[in-house]
Amino acid sequence: MAETVRLAKAELRQLDADFRNEINRENWTVVQFNPETLKVSFANQIATPTGAGDQSGTPARQFVGAGTTKLSLQLWFDVNAPLPEGGGTQPVDDVRKLTQKVAFFITPQQEGNKFVPPAVRFLWGSFQFDGLMDSLEESLEFFSSEGKPLRASMMLNLSQQKITRFTFRPTSGPPGTGVTPPRGTSPLTQALAGATLQGLATLQGQGNNWQSIAAANGIENPRLLQPGQLIDMQARVARPLL
Repeated sequence: MAETVRLAKAELRQLDADFRNEINRENWTVVQFNPETLKVSFANQIATPTGAGDQSGTPARQFVGAGTTKLSLQLWFDVNAPLPEGGGTQPVDDVRKLTQKVAFFITPQQEGNKFVPPAVRFLWGSFQFDGLMDSLEESLEFFSSEGKPLRASMMLNLSQQKITRFTFRPTSGPPGTGVTPPRGTSPLTQALAGATLQGLATLQGQGNNWQSIAAANGIENPRLLQPGQLIDMQARVARPLL
């Protein structure tokens, strides 16, 4: 019997004001669909000194301040897909009931005499990013007859006022830390509501191979994928030897 591969899910966790300890577990949230990409950008504050001096050469530039690191990603939520971990068991009729836990991290909280957004830790497998949420953009789609949004995409931008060495988290351990897949397996693709196998294959430059991918994954109807269905887009049906 084939071993079941547990898909590591990305998480948002609240940190204390010193960005050291994870706090308030009730505010943590597991994403419904993992992001397709993570964009990390780095910037240093560089300035060219002014004043008299030798102007014959190129003026030396100086590091004048702390660097910054930014993380950008997109998340999707769909009421017709399986609920994320900790999302309860009751049916959800408004996608904002799922996205509100992400919006928590952009909402300023009172600390003494000031209001600041909660410190947040983004985790996904071996990747970790600690910072503050600078901006959050939510797009609501597919409204019900009652005017309730059923699907949403969220663009997150996080930043930290420093540049540090990469953090590599262990990818084996208890739930929530990610699980190392068996050797030889490849990352799985999650299908959103309304997605087709042909469309997914085309997006990944494999439009000519969708039939073999369908057969290798045991998909009978490539035009009717279940929301949240996991597909190995690298799988192929072995051709018989001649």
